[in-house]
Amino acid sequence: MVHPAPGSRPRNASLATRLGQSSVAARLEDEVRLTAAELADSVAQARLRVAAARYKVEDEVRNTAGKLKTRVRKAADEARAKFGDDARFLKSWIDSPGRTGAVAPSSPFLAKRMASYVDPLVEGPVVEIGPGTGPVTEALIARGIDESRLVLVEFAPEFCELLRGRFPRATIVEGDAYALSKTLEGHLGEKASAVVSSLPLFNRPPAERSALVNDAFDNVLQPGAPFIQFTYAMVSPITRKGSGLKSQVSDWVLRNIPPARVWVYRRAKP
Repeated sequence: MVHPAPGSRPRNASLATRLGQSSVAARLEDEVRLTAAELADSVAQARLRVAAARYKVEDEVRNTAGKLKTRVRKAADEARAKFGDDARFLKSWIDSPGRTGAVAPSSPFLAKRMASYVDPLVEGPVVEIGPGTGPVTEALIARGIDESRLVLVEFAPEFCELLRGRFPRATIVEGDAYALSKTLEGHLGEKASAVVSSLPLFNRPPAERSALVNDAFDNVLQPGAPFIQFTYAMVSPITRKGSGLKSQVSDWVLRNIPPARVWVYRRAKP
């Protein structure tokens, strides 16, 4: 008896059997092809999701880096401006200690305290005398005083130039604040709602200080408006006895070099 070779199809296998085997193979091949296509789609979708996630992460990193860069640049600019103002103030004090009266600008804390005594709802210009590099000016604007309402009287030409660049909508008057009403001629359309002073009053005799304040109340300020003055001294820079002025004083602003207090004067009603 002759046996068929291994792996060979029996010669007596029916046509139906051979067709059935071909059909099964075809179905298997189709299923394999379909599975491979689905797998390829899944891989492609996974790659798209990974790419989208990577792009999102990279975008967030770029945004965060950009924000950080902006903050660092802003801090550096502020530091340069601060050191620049300190240097200008120190130079001005060395050149004329009697005129400048301090080795550094008012701190933001003192400036904010001074501005707190100005009511932004009261109409009229706000006169600032001795603004220097503008820390109190900035505090007044932060308080809600529109920049266009500010009239800044500064004696030093270099500070006037600086102020014009920093506060272009304010009125900058170069002149002597101790002749206040004369210096302001042609610059005030109406009486002021406040005078805010950073002048070193103790560098002048008491009579000159009183003359400045009386000139302000007589010719510059609205009735009831305040004259605001800071000082490093323990006592009032304006003689109160017999002055006809009412006054109040703040507590010490310790975060200033040196510590200072703010005096607020108003003319007493007759």
